[in-house]
Amino acid sequence: MADTKDPKHEGGAPDPGAKPRGKEPKQEAGAAEVAAAPRGTEQAQKAQKKEKKGKKGPETQAPKPEPQGPPPEPAPPARLHEYYQQKVRPKLAQQFGLENPHEIPKLVKVVLNVGMGDAPKNPKALEAAVAELAAITGQQPVVTRAKKAIANFNLRQGMAVGCSVTLRGARMYEFLDRFISIAVPRMRDFRGLPSDSFDGRGNYTVGIKEQMIFPEIDYDKVEKIHGMDITLVTTAGRDDTAQALLRELGMPFRGESPVAVA
Repeated sequence: MADTKDPKHEGGAPDPGAKPRGKEPKQEAGAAEVAAAPRGTEQAQKAQKKEKKGKKGPETQAPKPEPQGPPPEPAPPARLHEYYQQKVRPKLAQQFGLENPHEIPKLVKVVLNVGMGDAPKNPKALEAAVAELAAITGQQPVVTRAKKAIANFNLRQGMAVGCSVTLRGARMYEFLDRFISIAVPRMRDFRGLPSDSFDGRGNYTVGIKEQMIFPEIDYDKVEKIHGMDITLVTTAGRDDTAQALLRELGMPFRGESPVAVA
């Protein structure tokens, strides 16, 4: 016998506390959209950043402004060097009968050496000597170190014992010009430089007791008075030709009237 049921009650009576089925998928879809929205925006932002990074090429430096006006002129040659080329060389060639121009003696270098025996105990004095020598020559000195250890002097190998500078070229002639014309006349009780300080091979060495004779030294900043050795190295193989070269350059030897360098 067929059951006759009310179509309203086929699915059973609706539960008043149950959520409506038609609205659930809409809410779930909305929550999914809300959850997916920030992820999508983050991915989009990252993609935009990558695109911007990819578009950026190598950073090009801004062009430097070109200097206005004519280019700077080169420094003029040293006065003593011009005097040597124009007057000293012909005179020496005639005096010694030198036919080959390469035989005419010339200056090779000027070496300034400062010895500081108390440098290991007083490193500030060595620093002051280096600064003074740099001011005098216009070139950074080299700190000299002991080649071997000496127990009697409490000296170990490699200890700093002084500083030295080697000048060549234009700086050599400029320093020699200042030394002859300005520094030498400021020596105490100056009566001329000794003429017997040649080494037999055409090199001349003179010792200075005070660094105060150079105008580059400030009296107020001097911590300790020290001397130095100045060696003039020439290509002359004999002392007489080297002395004639230095005499013509204006070196005031003892018992002689110096040559005026014009």
